[in-house]
Amino acid sequence: MDAMTAPLRFAQARHTVTAPHQGLYEITGDIQAWLGAQNVTAGLLTLYLRHTSASLLIQENYDLDVLRDLEDFFAAQAPEDTSLYRHIAEGADDMPAHIKGALTQTHLAIPVCDRALLLGRYQGIFLFEHRRTPRAREIILHVEGQ
Repeated sequence: MDAMTAPLRFAQARHTVTAPHQGLYEITGDIQAWLGAQNVTAGLLTLYLRHTSASLLIQENYDLDVLRDLEDFFAAQAPEDTSLYRHIAEGADDMPAHIKGALTQTHLAIPVCDRALLLGRYQGIFLFEHRRTPRAREIILHVEGQ
């Protein structure tokens, strides 16, 4: 059976991550481990984060200064200053977390080949935790392909 006639398969799971701190936390290994156990050799993996005060990014995972510079940039764009916002129900990091989430994304789509993510050489998948207090974050993993 060639690729044009192979049956379409899919798999779906929920993955919970609690980042150890506010900032970028790499989850590539967890995602790849799950994907490798699926019976899909070529297709598309979709990741969806079910939260509004965190986000998902594909970013460089080689030089950690990139991550620190991104964290500093977002902190400057949305400072944790309660005098700037109306929505402060959960503290100084509440509204800035929502702003950072609005400027980034809650879902990613990544091609898959030979049960592996087709990420670039220095790319990794990151949970970007915008809150100071660690929280359990649920990510839906969905892969479709052959």
